[in-house]
Amino acid sequence: MKTRSGFTLIEGLVVISIISALLALLLPAVQRARDAAARTQCSNNLHQIGLAIQQHHDSQKVFPVGMRWQNGKDPQRMASWLTQILPYIEQQALWKATQAAYRQTRKPINNPPHIGLSTVIPLFVCPADGRGFQQQVAQRERVAIALTSYLGVEGQNVETLDGILFRDSRVRIVDVTDGTSNTLLVGERPPSPDFQFGWWYAGAGQRFTGSCEMVLGVREKNLLRVTAGSCPPGDYSYGPGSINDLCSMYHFWSPHSGGAYFLFADGSVRYLRYDVEPLLPALASRQGGESLVVPD
Repeated sequence: MKTRSGFTLIEGLVVISIISALLALLLPAVQRARDAAARTQCSNNLHQIGLAIQQHHDSQKVFPVGMRWQNGKDPQRMASWLTQILPYIEQQALWKATQAAYRQTRKPINNPPHIGLSTVIPLFVCPADGRGFQQQVAQRERVAIALTSYLGVEGQNVETLDGILFRDSRVRIVDVTDGTSNTLLVGERPPSPDFQFGWWYAGAGQRFTGSCEMVLGVREKNLLRVTAGSCPPGDYSYGPGSINDLCSMYHFWSPHSGGAYFLFADGSVRYLRYDVEPLLPALASRQGGESLVVPD
């Protein structure tokens, strides 16, 4: 007689249990690997941005302007510091198109000719927040825009302007008397959930200051109208946030666990834990005269 080989019901259940156990062990490991890869890429992005800013300084003898305004009369009105480093990140064609667009109209929301408004630049996006890898629609203007995960540090807040990148800033390395290795230049903050804040190309920010758009204070204020159910006036400190929380746009944070990456004025990139928040006002100022050690 021929015998048939196969699994009994019990043997099948045992195999399924073993596979389930292996998957339970494997999936967290895969997720950790993905998180580590995203953190590495995010750090590399900031390194490249830092090199571009240094090249801008070498060429122009000044850091990029945080947000160009000049009482609304700037020839490149509302253009961000990210737009100004385009020639140094191998985006010369887009930079030329931007200059041509501003010669046609100083309203950067007009696309065309301002094609940069909706042009996704992967270097400006942290992989931990994939929303920035595709165009999004701002809920108020209903226009397609491209986003950034990295905002310039304007100082303690929008009013103090004691950092390096803020509206109409013209800061040089020699002006950073606290030392470039102890002064923040750029930090992580995902775009707002309504995609109204976090445009890399150009934008008004809060009351045409660029605040919460392409620059941010480490203890930022809410300059928008405060109504029932809206975000409080502030101050907003460095700490965990959420992509679904509108109020998270007022402070630096990242989707990474426990902290975020920051670019310093010397070009170095460091991961700062949330528990170093008390040091951030000193790190954000360029001429505060503080003496401190940044923890690793």
